[in-house]
Amino acid sequence: MDMPSYFGILARYNAWANLRLYDAVARLPAVEFERPRAAFFGSIRGVLNHMMVVDELFLARLNGTTPPDRPLNAQPWSHFNDLRNARAGLDQRILGTITALPLSRFAEPLTYSTTRGDRFSDQLALFLGHWFNHQTHHRGQAHDMLTQTEVAPPPLDFLIFQRIHGLSEAATG
Repeated sequence: MDMPSYFGILARYNAWANLRLYDAVARLPAVEFERPRAAFFGSIRGVLNHMMVVDELFLARLNGTTPPDRPLNAQPWSHFNDLRNARAGLDQRILGTITALPLSRFAEPLTYSTTRGDRFSDQLALFLGHWFNHQTHHRGQAHDMLTQTEVAPPPLDFLIFQRIHGLSEAATG
């Protein structure tokens, strides 16, 4: 499989997993969405906002544009419905950007500045791998926080996504 196809699948998986997670979080009372928890970014709202802030930052790096000037722990979306709508829109922008990348870009360096102003260059494929891994890492934290509520967290496994979307070959015996 070529890199554009592989990262296109990861972008589709990312949108699918976020949708499933947000569908579960939508069933929470607001107090559970905001409840302080012993976790990164302190609440389900906090970790979901962090994922958005970082995704906006990484998308801007990929596109060579100026990202919003926000700290990584900012919570610009305080209401769940606003956050959910922003997430759906951002996932579509990520998917569109990733699937439009030509094969030649994947071996090229992506040069960017960190939030502290340090300059780095990473091979684009490695940058994208980190980006999707970051999403999975924090989705896992939100998933864990859901286990502390009355709402059952949904399965988010990549293999389930593959099977649902016909990306796995059936076992032959």
